[in-house]
Amino acid sequence: MAYMAESITDIDRMPRGGPDASCLDRLLQTDRPEYLDRDDVDDDTKRSVVRALEWAGEFFGNTEKFARIVLDEVADVPDPKILELGSGHGGLSRKVLEWHPTAEVTVTDVEEQSIKAIAAGDLGEHPRATVCEMDATAIDSPDGRFDLAVFAFSFHHLPPALASRVFAEGTRVAGKLVIIDMPRPPSPLHLIRLAAMLPLAPVVPFVHDGVISSLRCYSPSALRALAAHADPAIKVALRGGLLNPQVAVASRQMMTDDPRPSSMIRSP
Repeated sequence: MAYMAESITDIDRMPRGGPDASCLDRLLQTDRPEYLDRDDVDDDTKRSVVRALEWAGEFFGNTEKFARIVLDEVADVPDPKILELGSGHGGLSRKVLEWHPTAEVTVTDVEEQSIKAIAAGDLGEHPRATVCEMDATAIDSPDGRFDLAVFAFSFHHLPPALASRVFAEGTRVAGKLVIIDMPRPPSPLHLIRLAAMLPLAPVVPFVHDGVISSLRCYSPSALRALAAHADPAIKVALRGGLLNPQVAVASRQMMTDDPRPSSMIRSP
């Protein structure tokens, strides 16, 4: 496990395929930002990507799948407090509120325009929703405030050092942190996926960002290394991947004399 020393001292040099990535896998990554991450891209282009993400989530059923994942993780909590990071269009939070009659959801994103659009819609008026601008790498909430934090299809936007901060912050403010993102397939399958998208990338903003997302998504070993860099006490359970979204559930034992499970302990 010699790679762990490097990952701790210089995490940003870690390949997206993880410390044990093959030579080909190390080539299948990029530092190029998506349209959503660029300041030189107009708001209309960015909103078109967000609308396409929302449509795809509904059409392919991902929004419902992700809501089911979230609610399964808090099934033993009577009135769960949930934090959504990197909400984008707010579809996941909307579905969680629709399906759970007492859940409270804090809907956040680092992009001001996304938050303004969410706040102007139905979530802005929902009695169990709070909409606010927030950085997933520096969460403005006290320790243990939420039962669960979820970061869906946005984690790959972050370079390793900031991605590691999400593990630290998410498990600080919530009993569980659920990260849902694109899977990083084995290199031969990854090449096929890229080849299928590349012809449309120059003309369709959604596909352009999809290609970059594919090159920037993290492997299971990378997720474990990021969590270990954040805090060796953080434990990560992984499932899905390959042809399905990758799901990581991270948590750490909170130091407390309270006999209740850590996911039930909230700050005032």
